[in-house]
This record gives sequence, C-alpha cells and structure tokens, in this order.
Amino acid sequence: MKRIPTLLLLLLFLGSCATKKRTTSAEGHRVSVAASPEKPNEEPSVAEPAATENLSPPSKVNSIISTALTYSGVRYKYGGTTKKGMDCSGLLYVAFKKNDIELPRVSTAMANQGKRIRVDQIQKGDLLFFKTSKRGKKINHVGLVVAVEHDDVKFIHASTSRGVIVSSLREGFWNYAFVKANRIL
Repeated sequence: MKRIPTLLLLLLFLGSCATKKRTTSAEGHRVSVAASPEKPNEEPSVAEPAATENLSPPSKVNSIISTALTYSGVRYKYGGTTKKGMDCSGLLYVAFKKNDIELPRVSTAMANQGKRIRVDQIQKGDLLFFKTSKRGKKINHVGLVVAVEHDDVKFIHASTSRGVIVSSLREGFWNYAFVKANRIL
C-alpha cells in the first residue's frame, strides 16, 4: 500500500523535465521573438534591466539569478538538485529556495504559480515554460530569465543534452516549444 504514493511521485517526476530535440517544422509558431544566427563560442551576457522596468526587489531577482548561474555547467540528472546533477525544475527550486522563496518542485506545478505575462512584458527573474515532448500535452520544462536585451530573452535551464546552460528564446527549438511566461516576484 505504501508503494502506490511512491509510484505516483515517481511518475510525476518522470514527466516533469525531460527535453528532447524536436525535428518538426515551425507550424504553430507562437512567439514573436525573431531568430538570429548562433555564435557558438560566445558566452551570453547578463545585462542590467532598463530604468523603465518594474522589478520586484531587484536585489532579490539578481540574487536568485546569481544563485542559478552558480550551477552553470552542472550535468543533467533527472530529479537532481545538487552540483552532482540537476533537472530544470530542480535548478529553479534550489535557486529560489536559497533565497527564501518556496516553489513547487516540478515544472507543471510551477506553471500554476505567479501571474501570467505577455512576451513583451518579460523581465529578469520571470519563469518561462515549455512543452518539449512531441506527444506531451502538458508543460514539462522551465527556465529562469537572466537577461532581456531588446527582443532577445536569455534564460538559464537544465537541458538533457548539455546540462545547466543559458539559452536564448530566439533559438528555434526553444522558440517553438515556448508556452508561457509567469512572474513570481
């Protein structure tokens, strides 16, 4: 009888953060961030917000982003929350928790937190949610916005192939898989 809750929890984790490379066309393309050529050896920069941006305590947002960035390069590990390995929701769960903000542990539950915002309202510290599975009908991936530079949104997340990295919402795969953005702070 005790195995049923354990199995349910395991199934919940199995569906939370897996990412696969999508090879479909861009039909149904939903985001208006223009694509740009990749510069493979260039590190993304983290810009300060413009003076007109309205961030809930900037120091808290910057602290959460700094915490998340300390995990850059950590390998992907399903269900992981340490420098030995972590998944996408584990990364954000830890970054927010170390800054005294409780978030649910899985991306589908995180997607129900905060206030939904439009793409043109995205700021540092917002969460981006994705559906990366061909057959999946629910959110299974999450990232944290670390910079907004003109029409380019940079976010940190844990990918199954490259571990914890900073990506751009302009990249075709992430642009296509994007579902929504929420503001937690």
